[in-house]
Amino acid sequence: MVRTEGWRRLPAALLPILAVTIAYYVGGLIGLYQRVVVDGAEVTPLWLPTGIAVASLLWMGLRAWPGIALGTYLTIERITDFDLPGLIIVAGNVLAPVCAYLMLRRAGFRTEMDRLRDALALVFLGGLLPMLISATIGTCTLVLTGDLPMSQFWPVWAAWWAGDAMGVLVVTPLLLVLRRLVGVRRPREGYRAAEAAALVVASVAVTLVATRSPLSLLFLVFPLIIWAAVRFQLAGSAPVTLLVSVLAIAAATAHTGPFAHHTLFEVMINLQGLNGAAALTGLLLSALVTEQNNVRLKIEQVCEDLAELVEHLAPGKPDR
Repeated sequence: MVRTEGWRRLPAALLPILAVTIAYYVGGLIGLYQRVVVDGAEVTPLWLPTGIAVASLLWMGLRAWPGIALGTYLTIERITDFDLPGLIIVAGNVLAPVCAYLMLRRAGFRTEMDRLRDALALVFLGGLLPMLISATIGTCTLVLTGDLPMSQFWPVWAAWWAGDAMGVLVVTPLLLVLRRLVGVRRPREGYRAAEAAALVVASVAVTLVATRSPLSLLFLVFPLIIWAAVRFQLAGSAPVTLLVSVLAIAAATAHTGPFAHHTLFEVMINLQGLNGAAALTGLLLSALVTEQNNVRLKIEQVCEDLAELVEHLAPGKPDR
């Protein structure tokens, strides 16, 4: 009977892992469409699977790691034949998000991201620091196997690290806020819906102009991110940041607009500078606004409770 119950629980335990594997693999396929090849090494400016992996670990805990490993294996198989160096890269791609999850949990990270400390923790403990692991392991593996010349170590390492870190800073907040909003009824306010629609239209139009114009107009995207963060917090800034990153990557890989007539190294610096600044602006500002709003609501609640208490204790008021 106990063995039968165990077999019945097996599908329920495997389904989440399978979902993580599929999401990781699909994210990898999307990322490969905008990959950059440096002396045979394929790197992406925005590696979506890393953000998916960190979000999965935050939701499911360490039981999500087999799905991350299997998804990495399938993604590598898509690029080249899997061998022992591929197994080492899989280990690095699993170890980095697992370390990010452990450090975030140690820091008391909340997936609601309603505090400034949560945004800072995701930036440094979830993205910038742990992704050094995957970038170092992956690049060193390519050098040791002869697939990458030592002269190209640092450009590939920097692109690998930035792509993994941007995946966390851009994709993980979006997934966290989407899960929180699923099934939640939002008040139907006409002006809020109109403002959200205007934000979407403006974001697409301005970002296309900024990333396709030969002039240096990339700074125009920041008022949009500030607008989204102040008015809609993470629910607004996360999608706008992703939109800006995707359109900027498309322009950079096509060498159009402000990314034209530059070397690959210069393009990657400009692109990752834009993506990093956009992600930091959206994350930190939305968390700060959310934290201030929560403090204001708590103060208002305390004032209301105090007013009721004063009214109840006012002299001459009949007892109830």
